[in-house]
Amino acid sequence: MELDEAGALARDAADPLARFRGEFLFPTKADGEPKVYLAGMSLGLQPKGAKAAIERELEAWQQHGVDGWLAPDGWYTVDERLRESMARVVGAKPGEVAIANSLTINLHLLLATFYRPTAERPFLLIDGPTFPSDRYAVASVIRQRGFDPDDVLVIVEPKAGEATVATADLADAIRRNGPRLALALLAGVNFATGQRHDIGLLTDVAHEVGAFAGWDLAHGAGNVPLNLHDDGVDFAAWCTYKYLNSGPGGPGAFFVHEDHGSNPQLPRLAGWWGNDPAVRFRMEPDFVPREGADGWRVSTPSALAIAPLYASLALFDEAGLDALRAKSIALTAYLEAVVRAVGGDRIEIITPSEADARGAQLSLRIRAGGEAARSLLERLEAAGVVADFREPDLIRVAPVPLYSSFHDCWRFGRILATELDARA
Repeated sequence: MELDEAGALARDAADPLARFRGEFLFPTKADGEPKVYLAGMSLGLQPKGAKAAIERELEAWQQHGVDGWLAPDGWYTVDERLRESMARVVGAKPGEVAIANSLTINLHLLLATFYRPTAERPFLLIDGPTFPSDRYAVASVIRQRGFDPDDVLVIVEPKAGEATVATADLADAIRRNGPRLALALLAGVNFATGQRHDIGLLTDVAHEVGAFAGWDLAHGAGNVPLNLHDDGVDFAAWCTYKYLNSGPGGPGAFFVHEDHGSNPQLPRLAGWWGNDPAVRFRMEPDFVPREGADGWRVSTPSALAIAPLYASLALFDEAGLDALRAKSIALTAYLEAVVRAVGGDRIEIITPSEADARGAQLSLRIRAGGEAARSLLERLEAAGVVADFREPDLIRVAPVPLYSSFHDCWRFGRILATELDARA
């Protein structure tokens, strides 16, 4: 693989998706040059169309006031008009997805339905490393159900000396705990390692033992191919401000399989926006859940928060998910080759090398330790790289196919080599 600058530029020239880079706004260095932005796994870049999308809602508020709810293309359906685009991103039927709340709130709402422990089946299984918010959520829900997390929370961690949890090990853990397992809640792409799990296989294993299968797709949605409906996933939740570029604190979204969405008798935490629109304004005391994922919504959506998603999801639809995945595979492989060439034995890439086992993110373990990793990231940032750090010694980088280039990866490699050699 050619890793010089000319080779990177040639790859960009041949990239059919290169024009989408111009649809995003990049942070710049003092001299105006765009920074090497590799932090889309934490916060996606701003689509150029986001500002206009927000301004349209502000203008509607100005012109219509409260009547903006029922104006043409009004706020009453502001989230629903994105349903088909979001469904394509996660491989769902439109009625199986909803845009609402935030990721952890949605996990709580879904756990209220799908984690129903009994004395015989109290276990809830998660994978590690676990994002802290997920760990807090499941532990609190377990306590609310009258159980002790120390007794019923099963955490499948990487084996000693390994950085990731093998799919086979997760499947074995599900089967081993199957007779007492109520729910497996797993990460589609692990936040720390960048490892992608086989959602279809592990969902099937959970169902084989009589448990529900739920997925946190915070790092999966917009990053890797998803087929939630066909895989038979019971529920999933994700944020939209990472790979889906909705802006800081953008709205969450979730999936409920149609098999469950058609059952109004399922227990749930009810709220105004989950009520059937046909009876919503009758102000009656009894909750009548809307069919599909909408029946798990609780609160009025924010038109201003949702607006940037119109700009971002339009770009996903225009680029096409297959083309984005093809570029992501090529771009991530190129960045991996660059890091290996300049990092040598000073950096370990703990993210799997197989394309099917990862998305865009690479997690770089700095062998000199945590303090060296923090110091290296500070120097990279000073030189114009935007990445991030995860304890104890990881620098995470992600070339996002909608806006990252091969030249970005080459620039990162050049800066990384300089900073590593400066401390050699």
